[in-house]
Amino acid sequence: EKKAEPKKAPEIPPHKGKSETIKLFNGKDLDGWEGYKDLWSVKDGVIVAHNDKPLKVSTYLFTKGKFADFRLLFSAKLGAINETHSGVALWGKQITAPGKGLDPVKDHAEYTYQGHLVMFPSGWGLYDLYRRNGLKVPAEMLAAERKAGKQHDWNDMEILAQGNRIRLVLNGKLVLDWRDPEPKLIAEGPIALQLHSDQKAQEVLFKGLEVTTFPEEKLLTAKD
Repeated sequence: EKKAEPKKAPEIPPHKGKSETIKLFNGKDLDGWEGYKDLWSVKDGVIVAHNDKPLKVSTYLFTKGKFADFRLLFSAKLGAINETHSGVALWGKQITAPGKGLDPVKDHAEYTYQGHLVMFPSGWGLYDLYRRNGLKVPAEMLAAERKAGKQHDWNDMEILAQGNRIRLVLNGKLVLDWRDPEPKLIAEGPIALQLHSDQKAQEVLFKGLEVTTFPEEKLLTAKD
């Protein structure tokens, strides 16, 4: 029997709308963001995600605004105490972690995400949270991400999300160019930063976080 050919993703063009550049993070506090104040803080101009007690479910820091097509410029790194990946979630919505039998308030389960996740570092790749799970990314793209990425140092990233296409520039290299074969699963939604569920203490740091809505189709940070 012949295997079914993988479904070719349609090419949805960039959407049109008002283009403006917004500093999502003011460098001082979490004004404009929503999440657990005991897990997210600001120190020395950097957003710090930190948990000491086990986290039963991944939790997120959400922008109050919603975004469809956008360019996000930011830097992120893992703290020295953990190897668990983080990521930026997009094109989805805030949910309470379903199907886990958790107490939303006691178990830090109110601020989770259903939607797409651009993962980093620790394996990199793409995920569809609370839907399709792992998304198929070509092996050569994963290899490029791992080669360009730094496990415990700052990674400078540019996410360009347009139509059904996600591109990622990592430390000056275009490493990911992916189209969603199911565009109906894409929606305008908040951008959110991930603190992954784990039994151990973790720390993830974010800075920059400047977004441009309905941007030109151009990668600003790619050097090749």
